[in-house]
Amino acid sequence: MGLRNVLIAVNDIEKSKEFYKELFGLEVVLEQEGNVMLTEGLVLQQLTIWREAIGRDVNFQNNATILYFEETNLEGLLEKLDAYGETIQYVNKVTKLPWGQKMVRFYDLDGNLIEARTPAIGEV
Repeated sequence: MGLRNVLIAVNDIEKSKEFYKELFGLEVVLEQEGNVMLTEGLVLQQLTIWREAIGRDVNFQNNATILYFEETNLEGLLEKLDAYGETIQYVNKVTKLPWGQKMVRFYDLDGNLIEARTPAIGEV
């Protein structure tokens, strides 16, 4: 058995595709009926389909999961976030960790938590 994908529910597939492409360079691999698979194994699913599948409501910004990205140019990502056409809600701005990595946490357009860090020291 192996983990293949991570699925997140989103309100607007088109806006989410653009968000993940513009900020993280993820490309569409497959699209079908309210589902979009992006490179790196991220799957976007239309919120209405997810609600029907699980038979309950979705609680965004629940902070129970995080999408983790490594970015060598964290300052460049921050510039993209600040210039993005929609307001980005930060959980914390850049934090320098004791071992030297820098990180930032923020929500995507739907309240899915994202963390971006520089690679660990010695991992470039």
